[in-house]
Amino acid sequence: MGELRLMKGNEAIAEAAIRCGCDAYFGYPITPQSEILEYLTLENPEPKTGMVVLQAESEIAAINMVYGSSACGKKAMTSSSSPGISLKQEGISYIAGAELPALIVNVVRGGPGLGTIQPSQSDYFQSVKGGGHGDYKLIVLAPNSVQEQYDFVALGFELAFKYRNPVLMLSDGAIGQMMEKVELTDYIPRLTNEEVIKRTGSWATHGKPEYRKHNIVTSLNLQPEPQEQHNHHLQAKYKEIEENELRYEKFQCEDAEYVFVAYGTSSRLCQKAIQLGREKGLKLGIIRPITLFPYPSKPIKKAAKKVKAFLSVEMSAGQMVEDVRLAVNGKRPVEHYGRYGGMIPMPDEILEAMEELIAKVEKKAQKKAEKKAKKKAEKKAKKEQK
Repeated sequence: MGELRLMKGNEAIAEAAIRCGCDAYFGYPITPQSEILEYLTLENPEPKTGMVVLQAESEIAAINMVYGSSACGKKAMTSSSSPGISLKQEGISYIAGAELPALIVNVVRGGPGLGTIQPSQSDYFQSVKGGGHGDYKLIVLAPNSVQEQYDFVALGFELAFKYRNPVLMLSDGAIGQMMEKVELTDYIPRLTNEEVIKRTGSWATHGKPEYRKHNIVTSLNLQPEPQEQHNHHLQAKYKEIEENELRYEKFQCEDAEYVFVAYGTSSRLCQKAIQLGREKGLKLGIIRPITLFPYPSKPIKKAAKKVKAFLSVEMSAGQMVEDVRLAVNGKRPVEHYGRYGGMIPMPDEILEAMEELIAKVEKKAQKKAEKKAKKKAEKKAKKEQK
């Protein structure tokens, strides 16, 4: 077992960045993620690990510094909260278009606009549908604990370099600010420049060594034909990611008749609602997406063959529920329950929303059964008359 420490979610992200061999962090303060930058500044990891930590002059500057570092084959990351991530969108699209690895953390707060500093999940569309311009996708990881905040930093970099694609960790203010026990891993040594060149020699820009031609990192292509081919290549890569990197968790779904779908903080609240419901004799379960892209559409579709209905629980007005409905494809009822503007739903109100859905489904099933029985009786009566 590694070192155990009680940490805030944001602190766990920062500590993980140091320990996983991150080369550079560029950020800008915004609540509720400012502790990431503060922790890294206080730790000052450069003398020990060589990691550069810099508060940029703006969110736009920070994401473009990530672009430059990633282009050199370095492990580079940034973090922000909702409005700050919006400012980074152009740079994120450039990074995706140039096929560069990078880790971006969004500790979501309530909106729209400047909104509130309280937790929310209202950046789902922005994260998984491409918040910037162009046909691109981010790999999106959704932690629901401080331990996963820590673990997903290393995982994020692993996936980013494997697919040369930016990875977004979609957290929220609750997980970022809560304190939990975290098991820390040993420090991973930073790669030397020679090791970086060996790993990324085919695409990164690090001078012009003899073994390859001059390399240009860009997302600009003024001719439509090669740009279309580049887009075909990107779409094929996203399909490969969908096939190979799907992550999700099922809880008490073996005998479940009604299933929650939730991620992040909402998924933890749903687990408590399941406990309360099971005590009442309700057969409840949950499917928790861990990757929001790729999305666990197939497991949800498979579950729709045996469960009676789904309830998408979100700290938003209803965004992920659209992907749940697409997966279920009309085979079962899908409804949404959410609190927004920084409000967190409580387990008892989540259970109440599920009980209302159950009552609605059971009432509809009863009416259908009564209608079927009535038709059968009428048919029998007609037959007897003859």
